Amino acid sequence: MNFNYPQEDNWWLEDKDPQSQHYGRKFHFHFEDLCSDVIKDIVKSYVWENYVTGSRTLNYLCTWIGSFKWFNRYAIQAKLFNFKELTNFNICMFVSFLNTTTSIKTGNKLAYQTRKKKLDSLKSIIHWCQIHKPDVIPNDEIFTGNEFTGVNRKLKIDFIPDEVLKQINNALKTEGNPYLKYGIIILESTGMRIGDLLNLQIDCIKPHLISGYTMTWFDHKNRKWHKPMPVRTECIEAVRLLTEATNELRKEGDDSMSVLLFIHKVYKGSQSEQIMTLNNHTFKYWLNDFIKRNNIIDSNGKLYHLTSHQFRRTLGTDMLSKGINLNVIQEVLGHTSIANTKRFYATVKDKERAEVFKTIGVIGNINQLDISHFENETERIWFNEHKEDKAALCDGYCTKPIYDGKICDRLLKRQKCYSCSRYITTPEYLEAHKKHLTELERQLAEGGIYGEHYKEHFISTIEILKIIIERLEALKNGD
Repeated sequence: MNFNYPQEDNWWLEDKDPQSQHYGRKFHFHFEDLCSDVIKDIVKSYVWENYVTGSRTLNYLCTWIGSFKWFNRYAIQAKLFNFKELTNFNICMFVSFLNTTTSIKTGNKLAYQTRKKKLDSLKSIIHWCQIHKPDVIPNDEIFTGNEFTGVNRKLKIDFIPDEVLKQINNALKTEGNPYLKYGIIILESTGMRIGDLLNLQIDCIKPHLISGYTMTWFDHKNRKWHKPMPVRTECIEAVRLLTEATNELRKEGDDSMSVLLFIHKVYKGSQSEQIMTLNNHTFKYWLNDFIKRNNIIDSNGKLYHLTSHQFRRTLGTDMLSKGINLNVIQEVLGHTSIANTKRFYATVKDKERAEVFKTIGVIGNINQLDISHFENETERIWFNEHKEDKAALCDGYCTKPIYDGKICDRLLKRQKCYSCSRYITTPEYLEAHKKHLTELERQLAEGGIYGEHYKEHFISTIEILKIIIERLEALKNGD
C-alpha cells in the first residue's frame, strides 16, 4: 500500500462518514514529540492507512495515539528509536514502567484497565506492521500473551440490581427532562449503545409485517444497520413523545437535524443558540444528577453509580436469566462474536448473586479477623481458640460451624460453603481452590451423567470460585 500521508507533524483530519457519530468533527493529531523519525513514519502510516480505508474511526485513532504515547515516553527513557530492536525484555520493562508511573492528570497510579489499554496500543501497531511493514519489526514474537490478562481486574456487578431498577423507574414517572426520561426507557428496552441512542432518527419505529412495531438504528461500532427489533409499547411511546417535544427545534435547525431525535439547543459556549445532537458527556451529567435528585441508593445505602452501558448489560443478563438462546442475545446486542456474549453477561441476574459476589470472605491473614466478622465477642474468642481444629475447613475457615450446640447442616452437607457469609479463606488455600475449579470445569465439560439442575449448581460454584481465586491472587501479589 502507498502510505502517501501529509508530511507536516500536525494534522487536522475531518470525519467525513455521514453514518459516523462524529460526522463533520475535526480531530487533531500531533506527531512532533515521537521519539524518532523511524517510529514517527510508522505511526503516521498506521494512522493514515486506517483513516483512508476506514478500518478505524478517527475517534478511535485519536484515542489510540494518546495511549501509544505512553510507550513513546518509555522509549525515550530506554533510548529505543525503532521497533526492530524490541524484545520481550523491553515489553516486560514497559509493563513495569506502566505499573510504577503515575498519571500526570490525577497523580495516582494508573488503573489496571488503563495500563492494559496502553500496552494494547503498542500491540495493535506491531500486529499491523506484521501485515503492512514486516521489515520494521522483530522476526521473533515479543508478546507472551500473559501481559495484563485481567486476573487482577476490579470486580463489579455490571447489571443494575432489581431494587435499583425499581427506584429508577419510579423516579422516571415524575422526571421533567424529556431527553433523560425517554432516553432511559429506550435504553432499557433495546440495550443499544449510548452513541447509537443519541443518533436515533425520528422514523426509527416501523410497523411489523405481522403485528406490533420494531425499532431500527445504525450500529456505529459494527458500521451497519441493526436488524429491526420488536419493542414494547413504552419504547414506542417514548420515541413519539420525544419527537413531539423536539419538533420546534427541528424547524429551527438545518437539514441535517431534521431527521434526528435527540436534538437540543446549546445555551453556553462558542456554539450557543445552535441546534445540535445531544452529546454523551451531557447525558452522563444528567444521569448523575438524576441519581442525586432522586436519592437512588444501592444495597449499602450509598448513591448508585449509574452508567448508560449498564442498561445494555442488564438487558443481556435478563435475557440469559430467562433461558433465551445465546445466538438470539448476540443478535439483539449486536456482538460480532458469540464469545463476547458469553464473556460479558452473567447467567443469572438476581439479588442473591450480586450479594454473594460482594460478600465473599477473602482475607490476607486469618489473624487479621476483627469483631466485624462475628456476631459478638464470645464468637470471636471461640474462633481464635479453635481456628486450627473445629473452625478449620479443607480450603478455609468457618467463623460459626456450631449453632445451638449442633454442627451447621450446610457445612455437613456441602463442605464447601463459598456463598456463606461465615466462610473465610486466605492465600494459603489458593492452590486448593484452583484444583477444585479445574475438577469442576472438567466434570462440567464431560456432561452426560449430570442433569441440567446439577450443571447449574456447577456453573454458579465455578463463578464464585473464579472470584475467590482472583482476589486471592491479588492479595498474594500485594495488590
